[in-house]
Amino acid sequence: MRRGTLVAAAAILVVVGGCSSAGNPRVLSIATTSSVDQSGLLATLLPAFKAESGIDVRVHVAGSGQALQMLARRDAALAISHAPDAEAKALRDHADWAYRKLAFNGFVIVGPRQDPAGVGGSFDAVEAFRRIAQSGQRFVSRGDQSGTHEREEKLRTLAGQRPVGGLLIVSGRGMAQALRHADEAEAYTLADEATFHRLERQLELSAHHRGDSYLVNTYAVLHAPNDADAAQFARWLTIGSGRTLIGSFSVDGQRQYSVWPDGCAAAAPSDTPCDLK
Repeated sequence: MRRGTLVAAAAILVVVGGCSSAGNPRVLSIATTSSVDQSGLLATLLPAFKAESGIDVRVHVAGSGQALQMLARRDAALAISHAPDAEAKALRDHADWAYRKLAFNGFVIVGPRQDPAGVGGSFDAVEAFRRIAQSGQRFVSRGDQSGTHEREEKLRTLAGQRPVGGLLIVSGRGMAQALRHADEAEAYTLADEATFHRLERQLELSAHHRGDSYLVNTYAVLHAPNDADAAQFARWLTIGSGRTLIGSFSVDGQRQYSVWPDGCAAAAPSDTPCDLK
């Protein structure tokens, strides 16, 4: 009787433990750049990760700079960023964070279809930004510490000119909203290729310059130490099933991201894909 009672009690504990686990699923809080979300990539990745791991991912969408700040405040356990300069500063302040490049695509300079600034004839992105500033055309800036905003500022500095007065319109919102803002204002803007491609049919904007070395757009995953769920998600994205999903993600049949090439340095913000060096 005593042995039977113990077995029954153990069975009850297993059932109760199972119910408790099911009622309180593991939750991982992440902060991610808006382009990864608004391109549609996260909607592909997260259900697959939950199916494999049982972990729910709670997403905070923000510019890369804000995502890194959330990680620093521990409001998120992991961040996905595409702002190498901001990432480098964050790693100087948090030397114990894990860091790895994840994927890359490109930025694209878009604007009114008639291209009044002549951006399409530019030699590179620096010249394109100079032409926009000299032409008196409007430019919509993200203005939100995002990776796109970081690249805008770098290109303006290299160009040595920037739109003045009301010609520089600060959106202060995510990539999709900035594209719609540029569309309404008949202005130019800088966008990541994936989000622009997803929204292109809804806009009266065209891509006028893409593909040079100034427009390489790299994504990285960062997380604090001693968080097993964050480390598991980072591994899944970089060397697990998530890597395959990133590489195959497409919009209208066109792949939007290239996974980080095997054998390429991937541990520093300044690293770039080997085949693009």
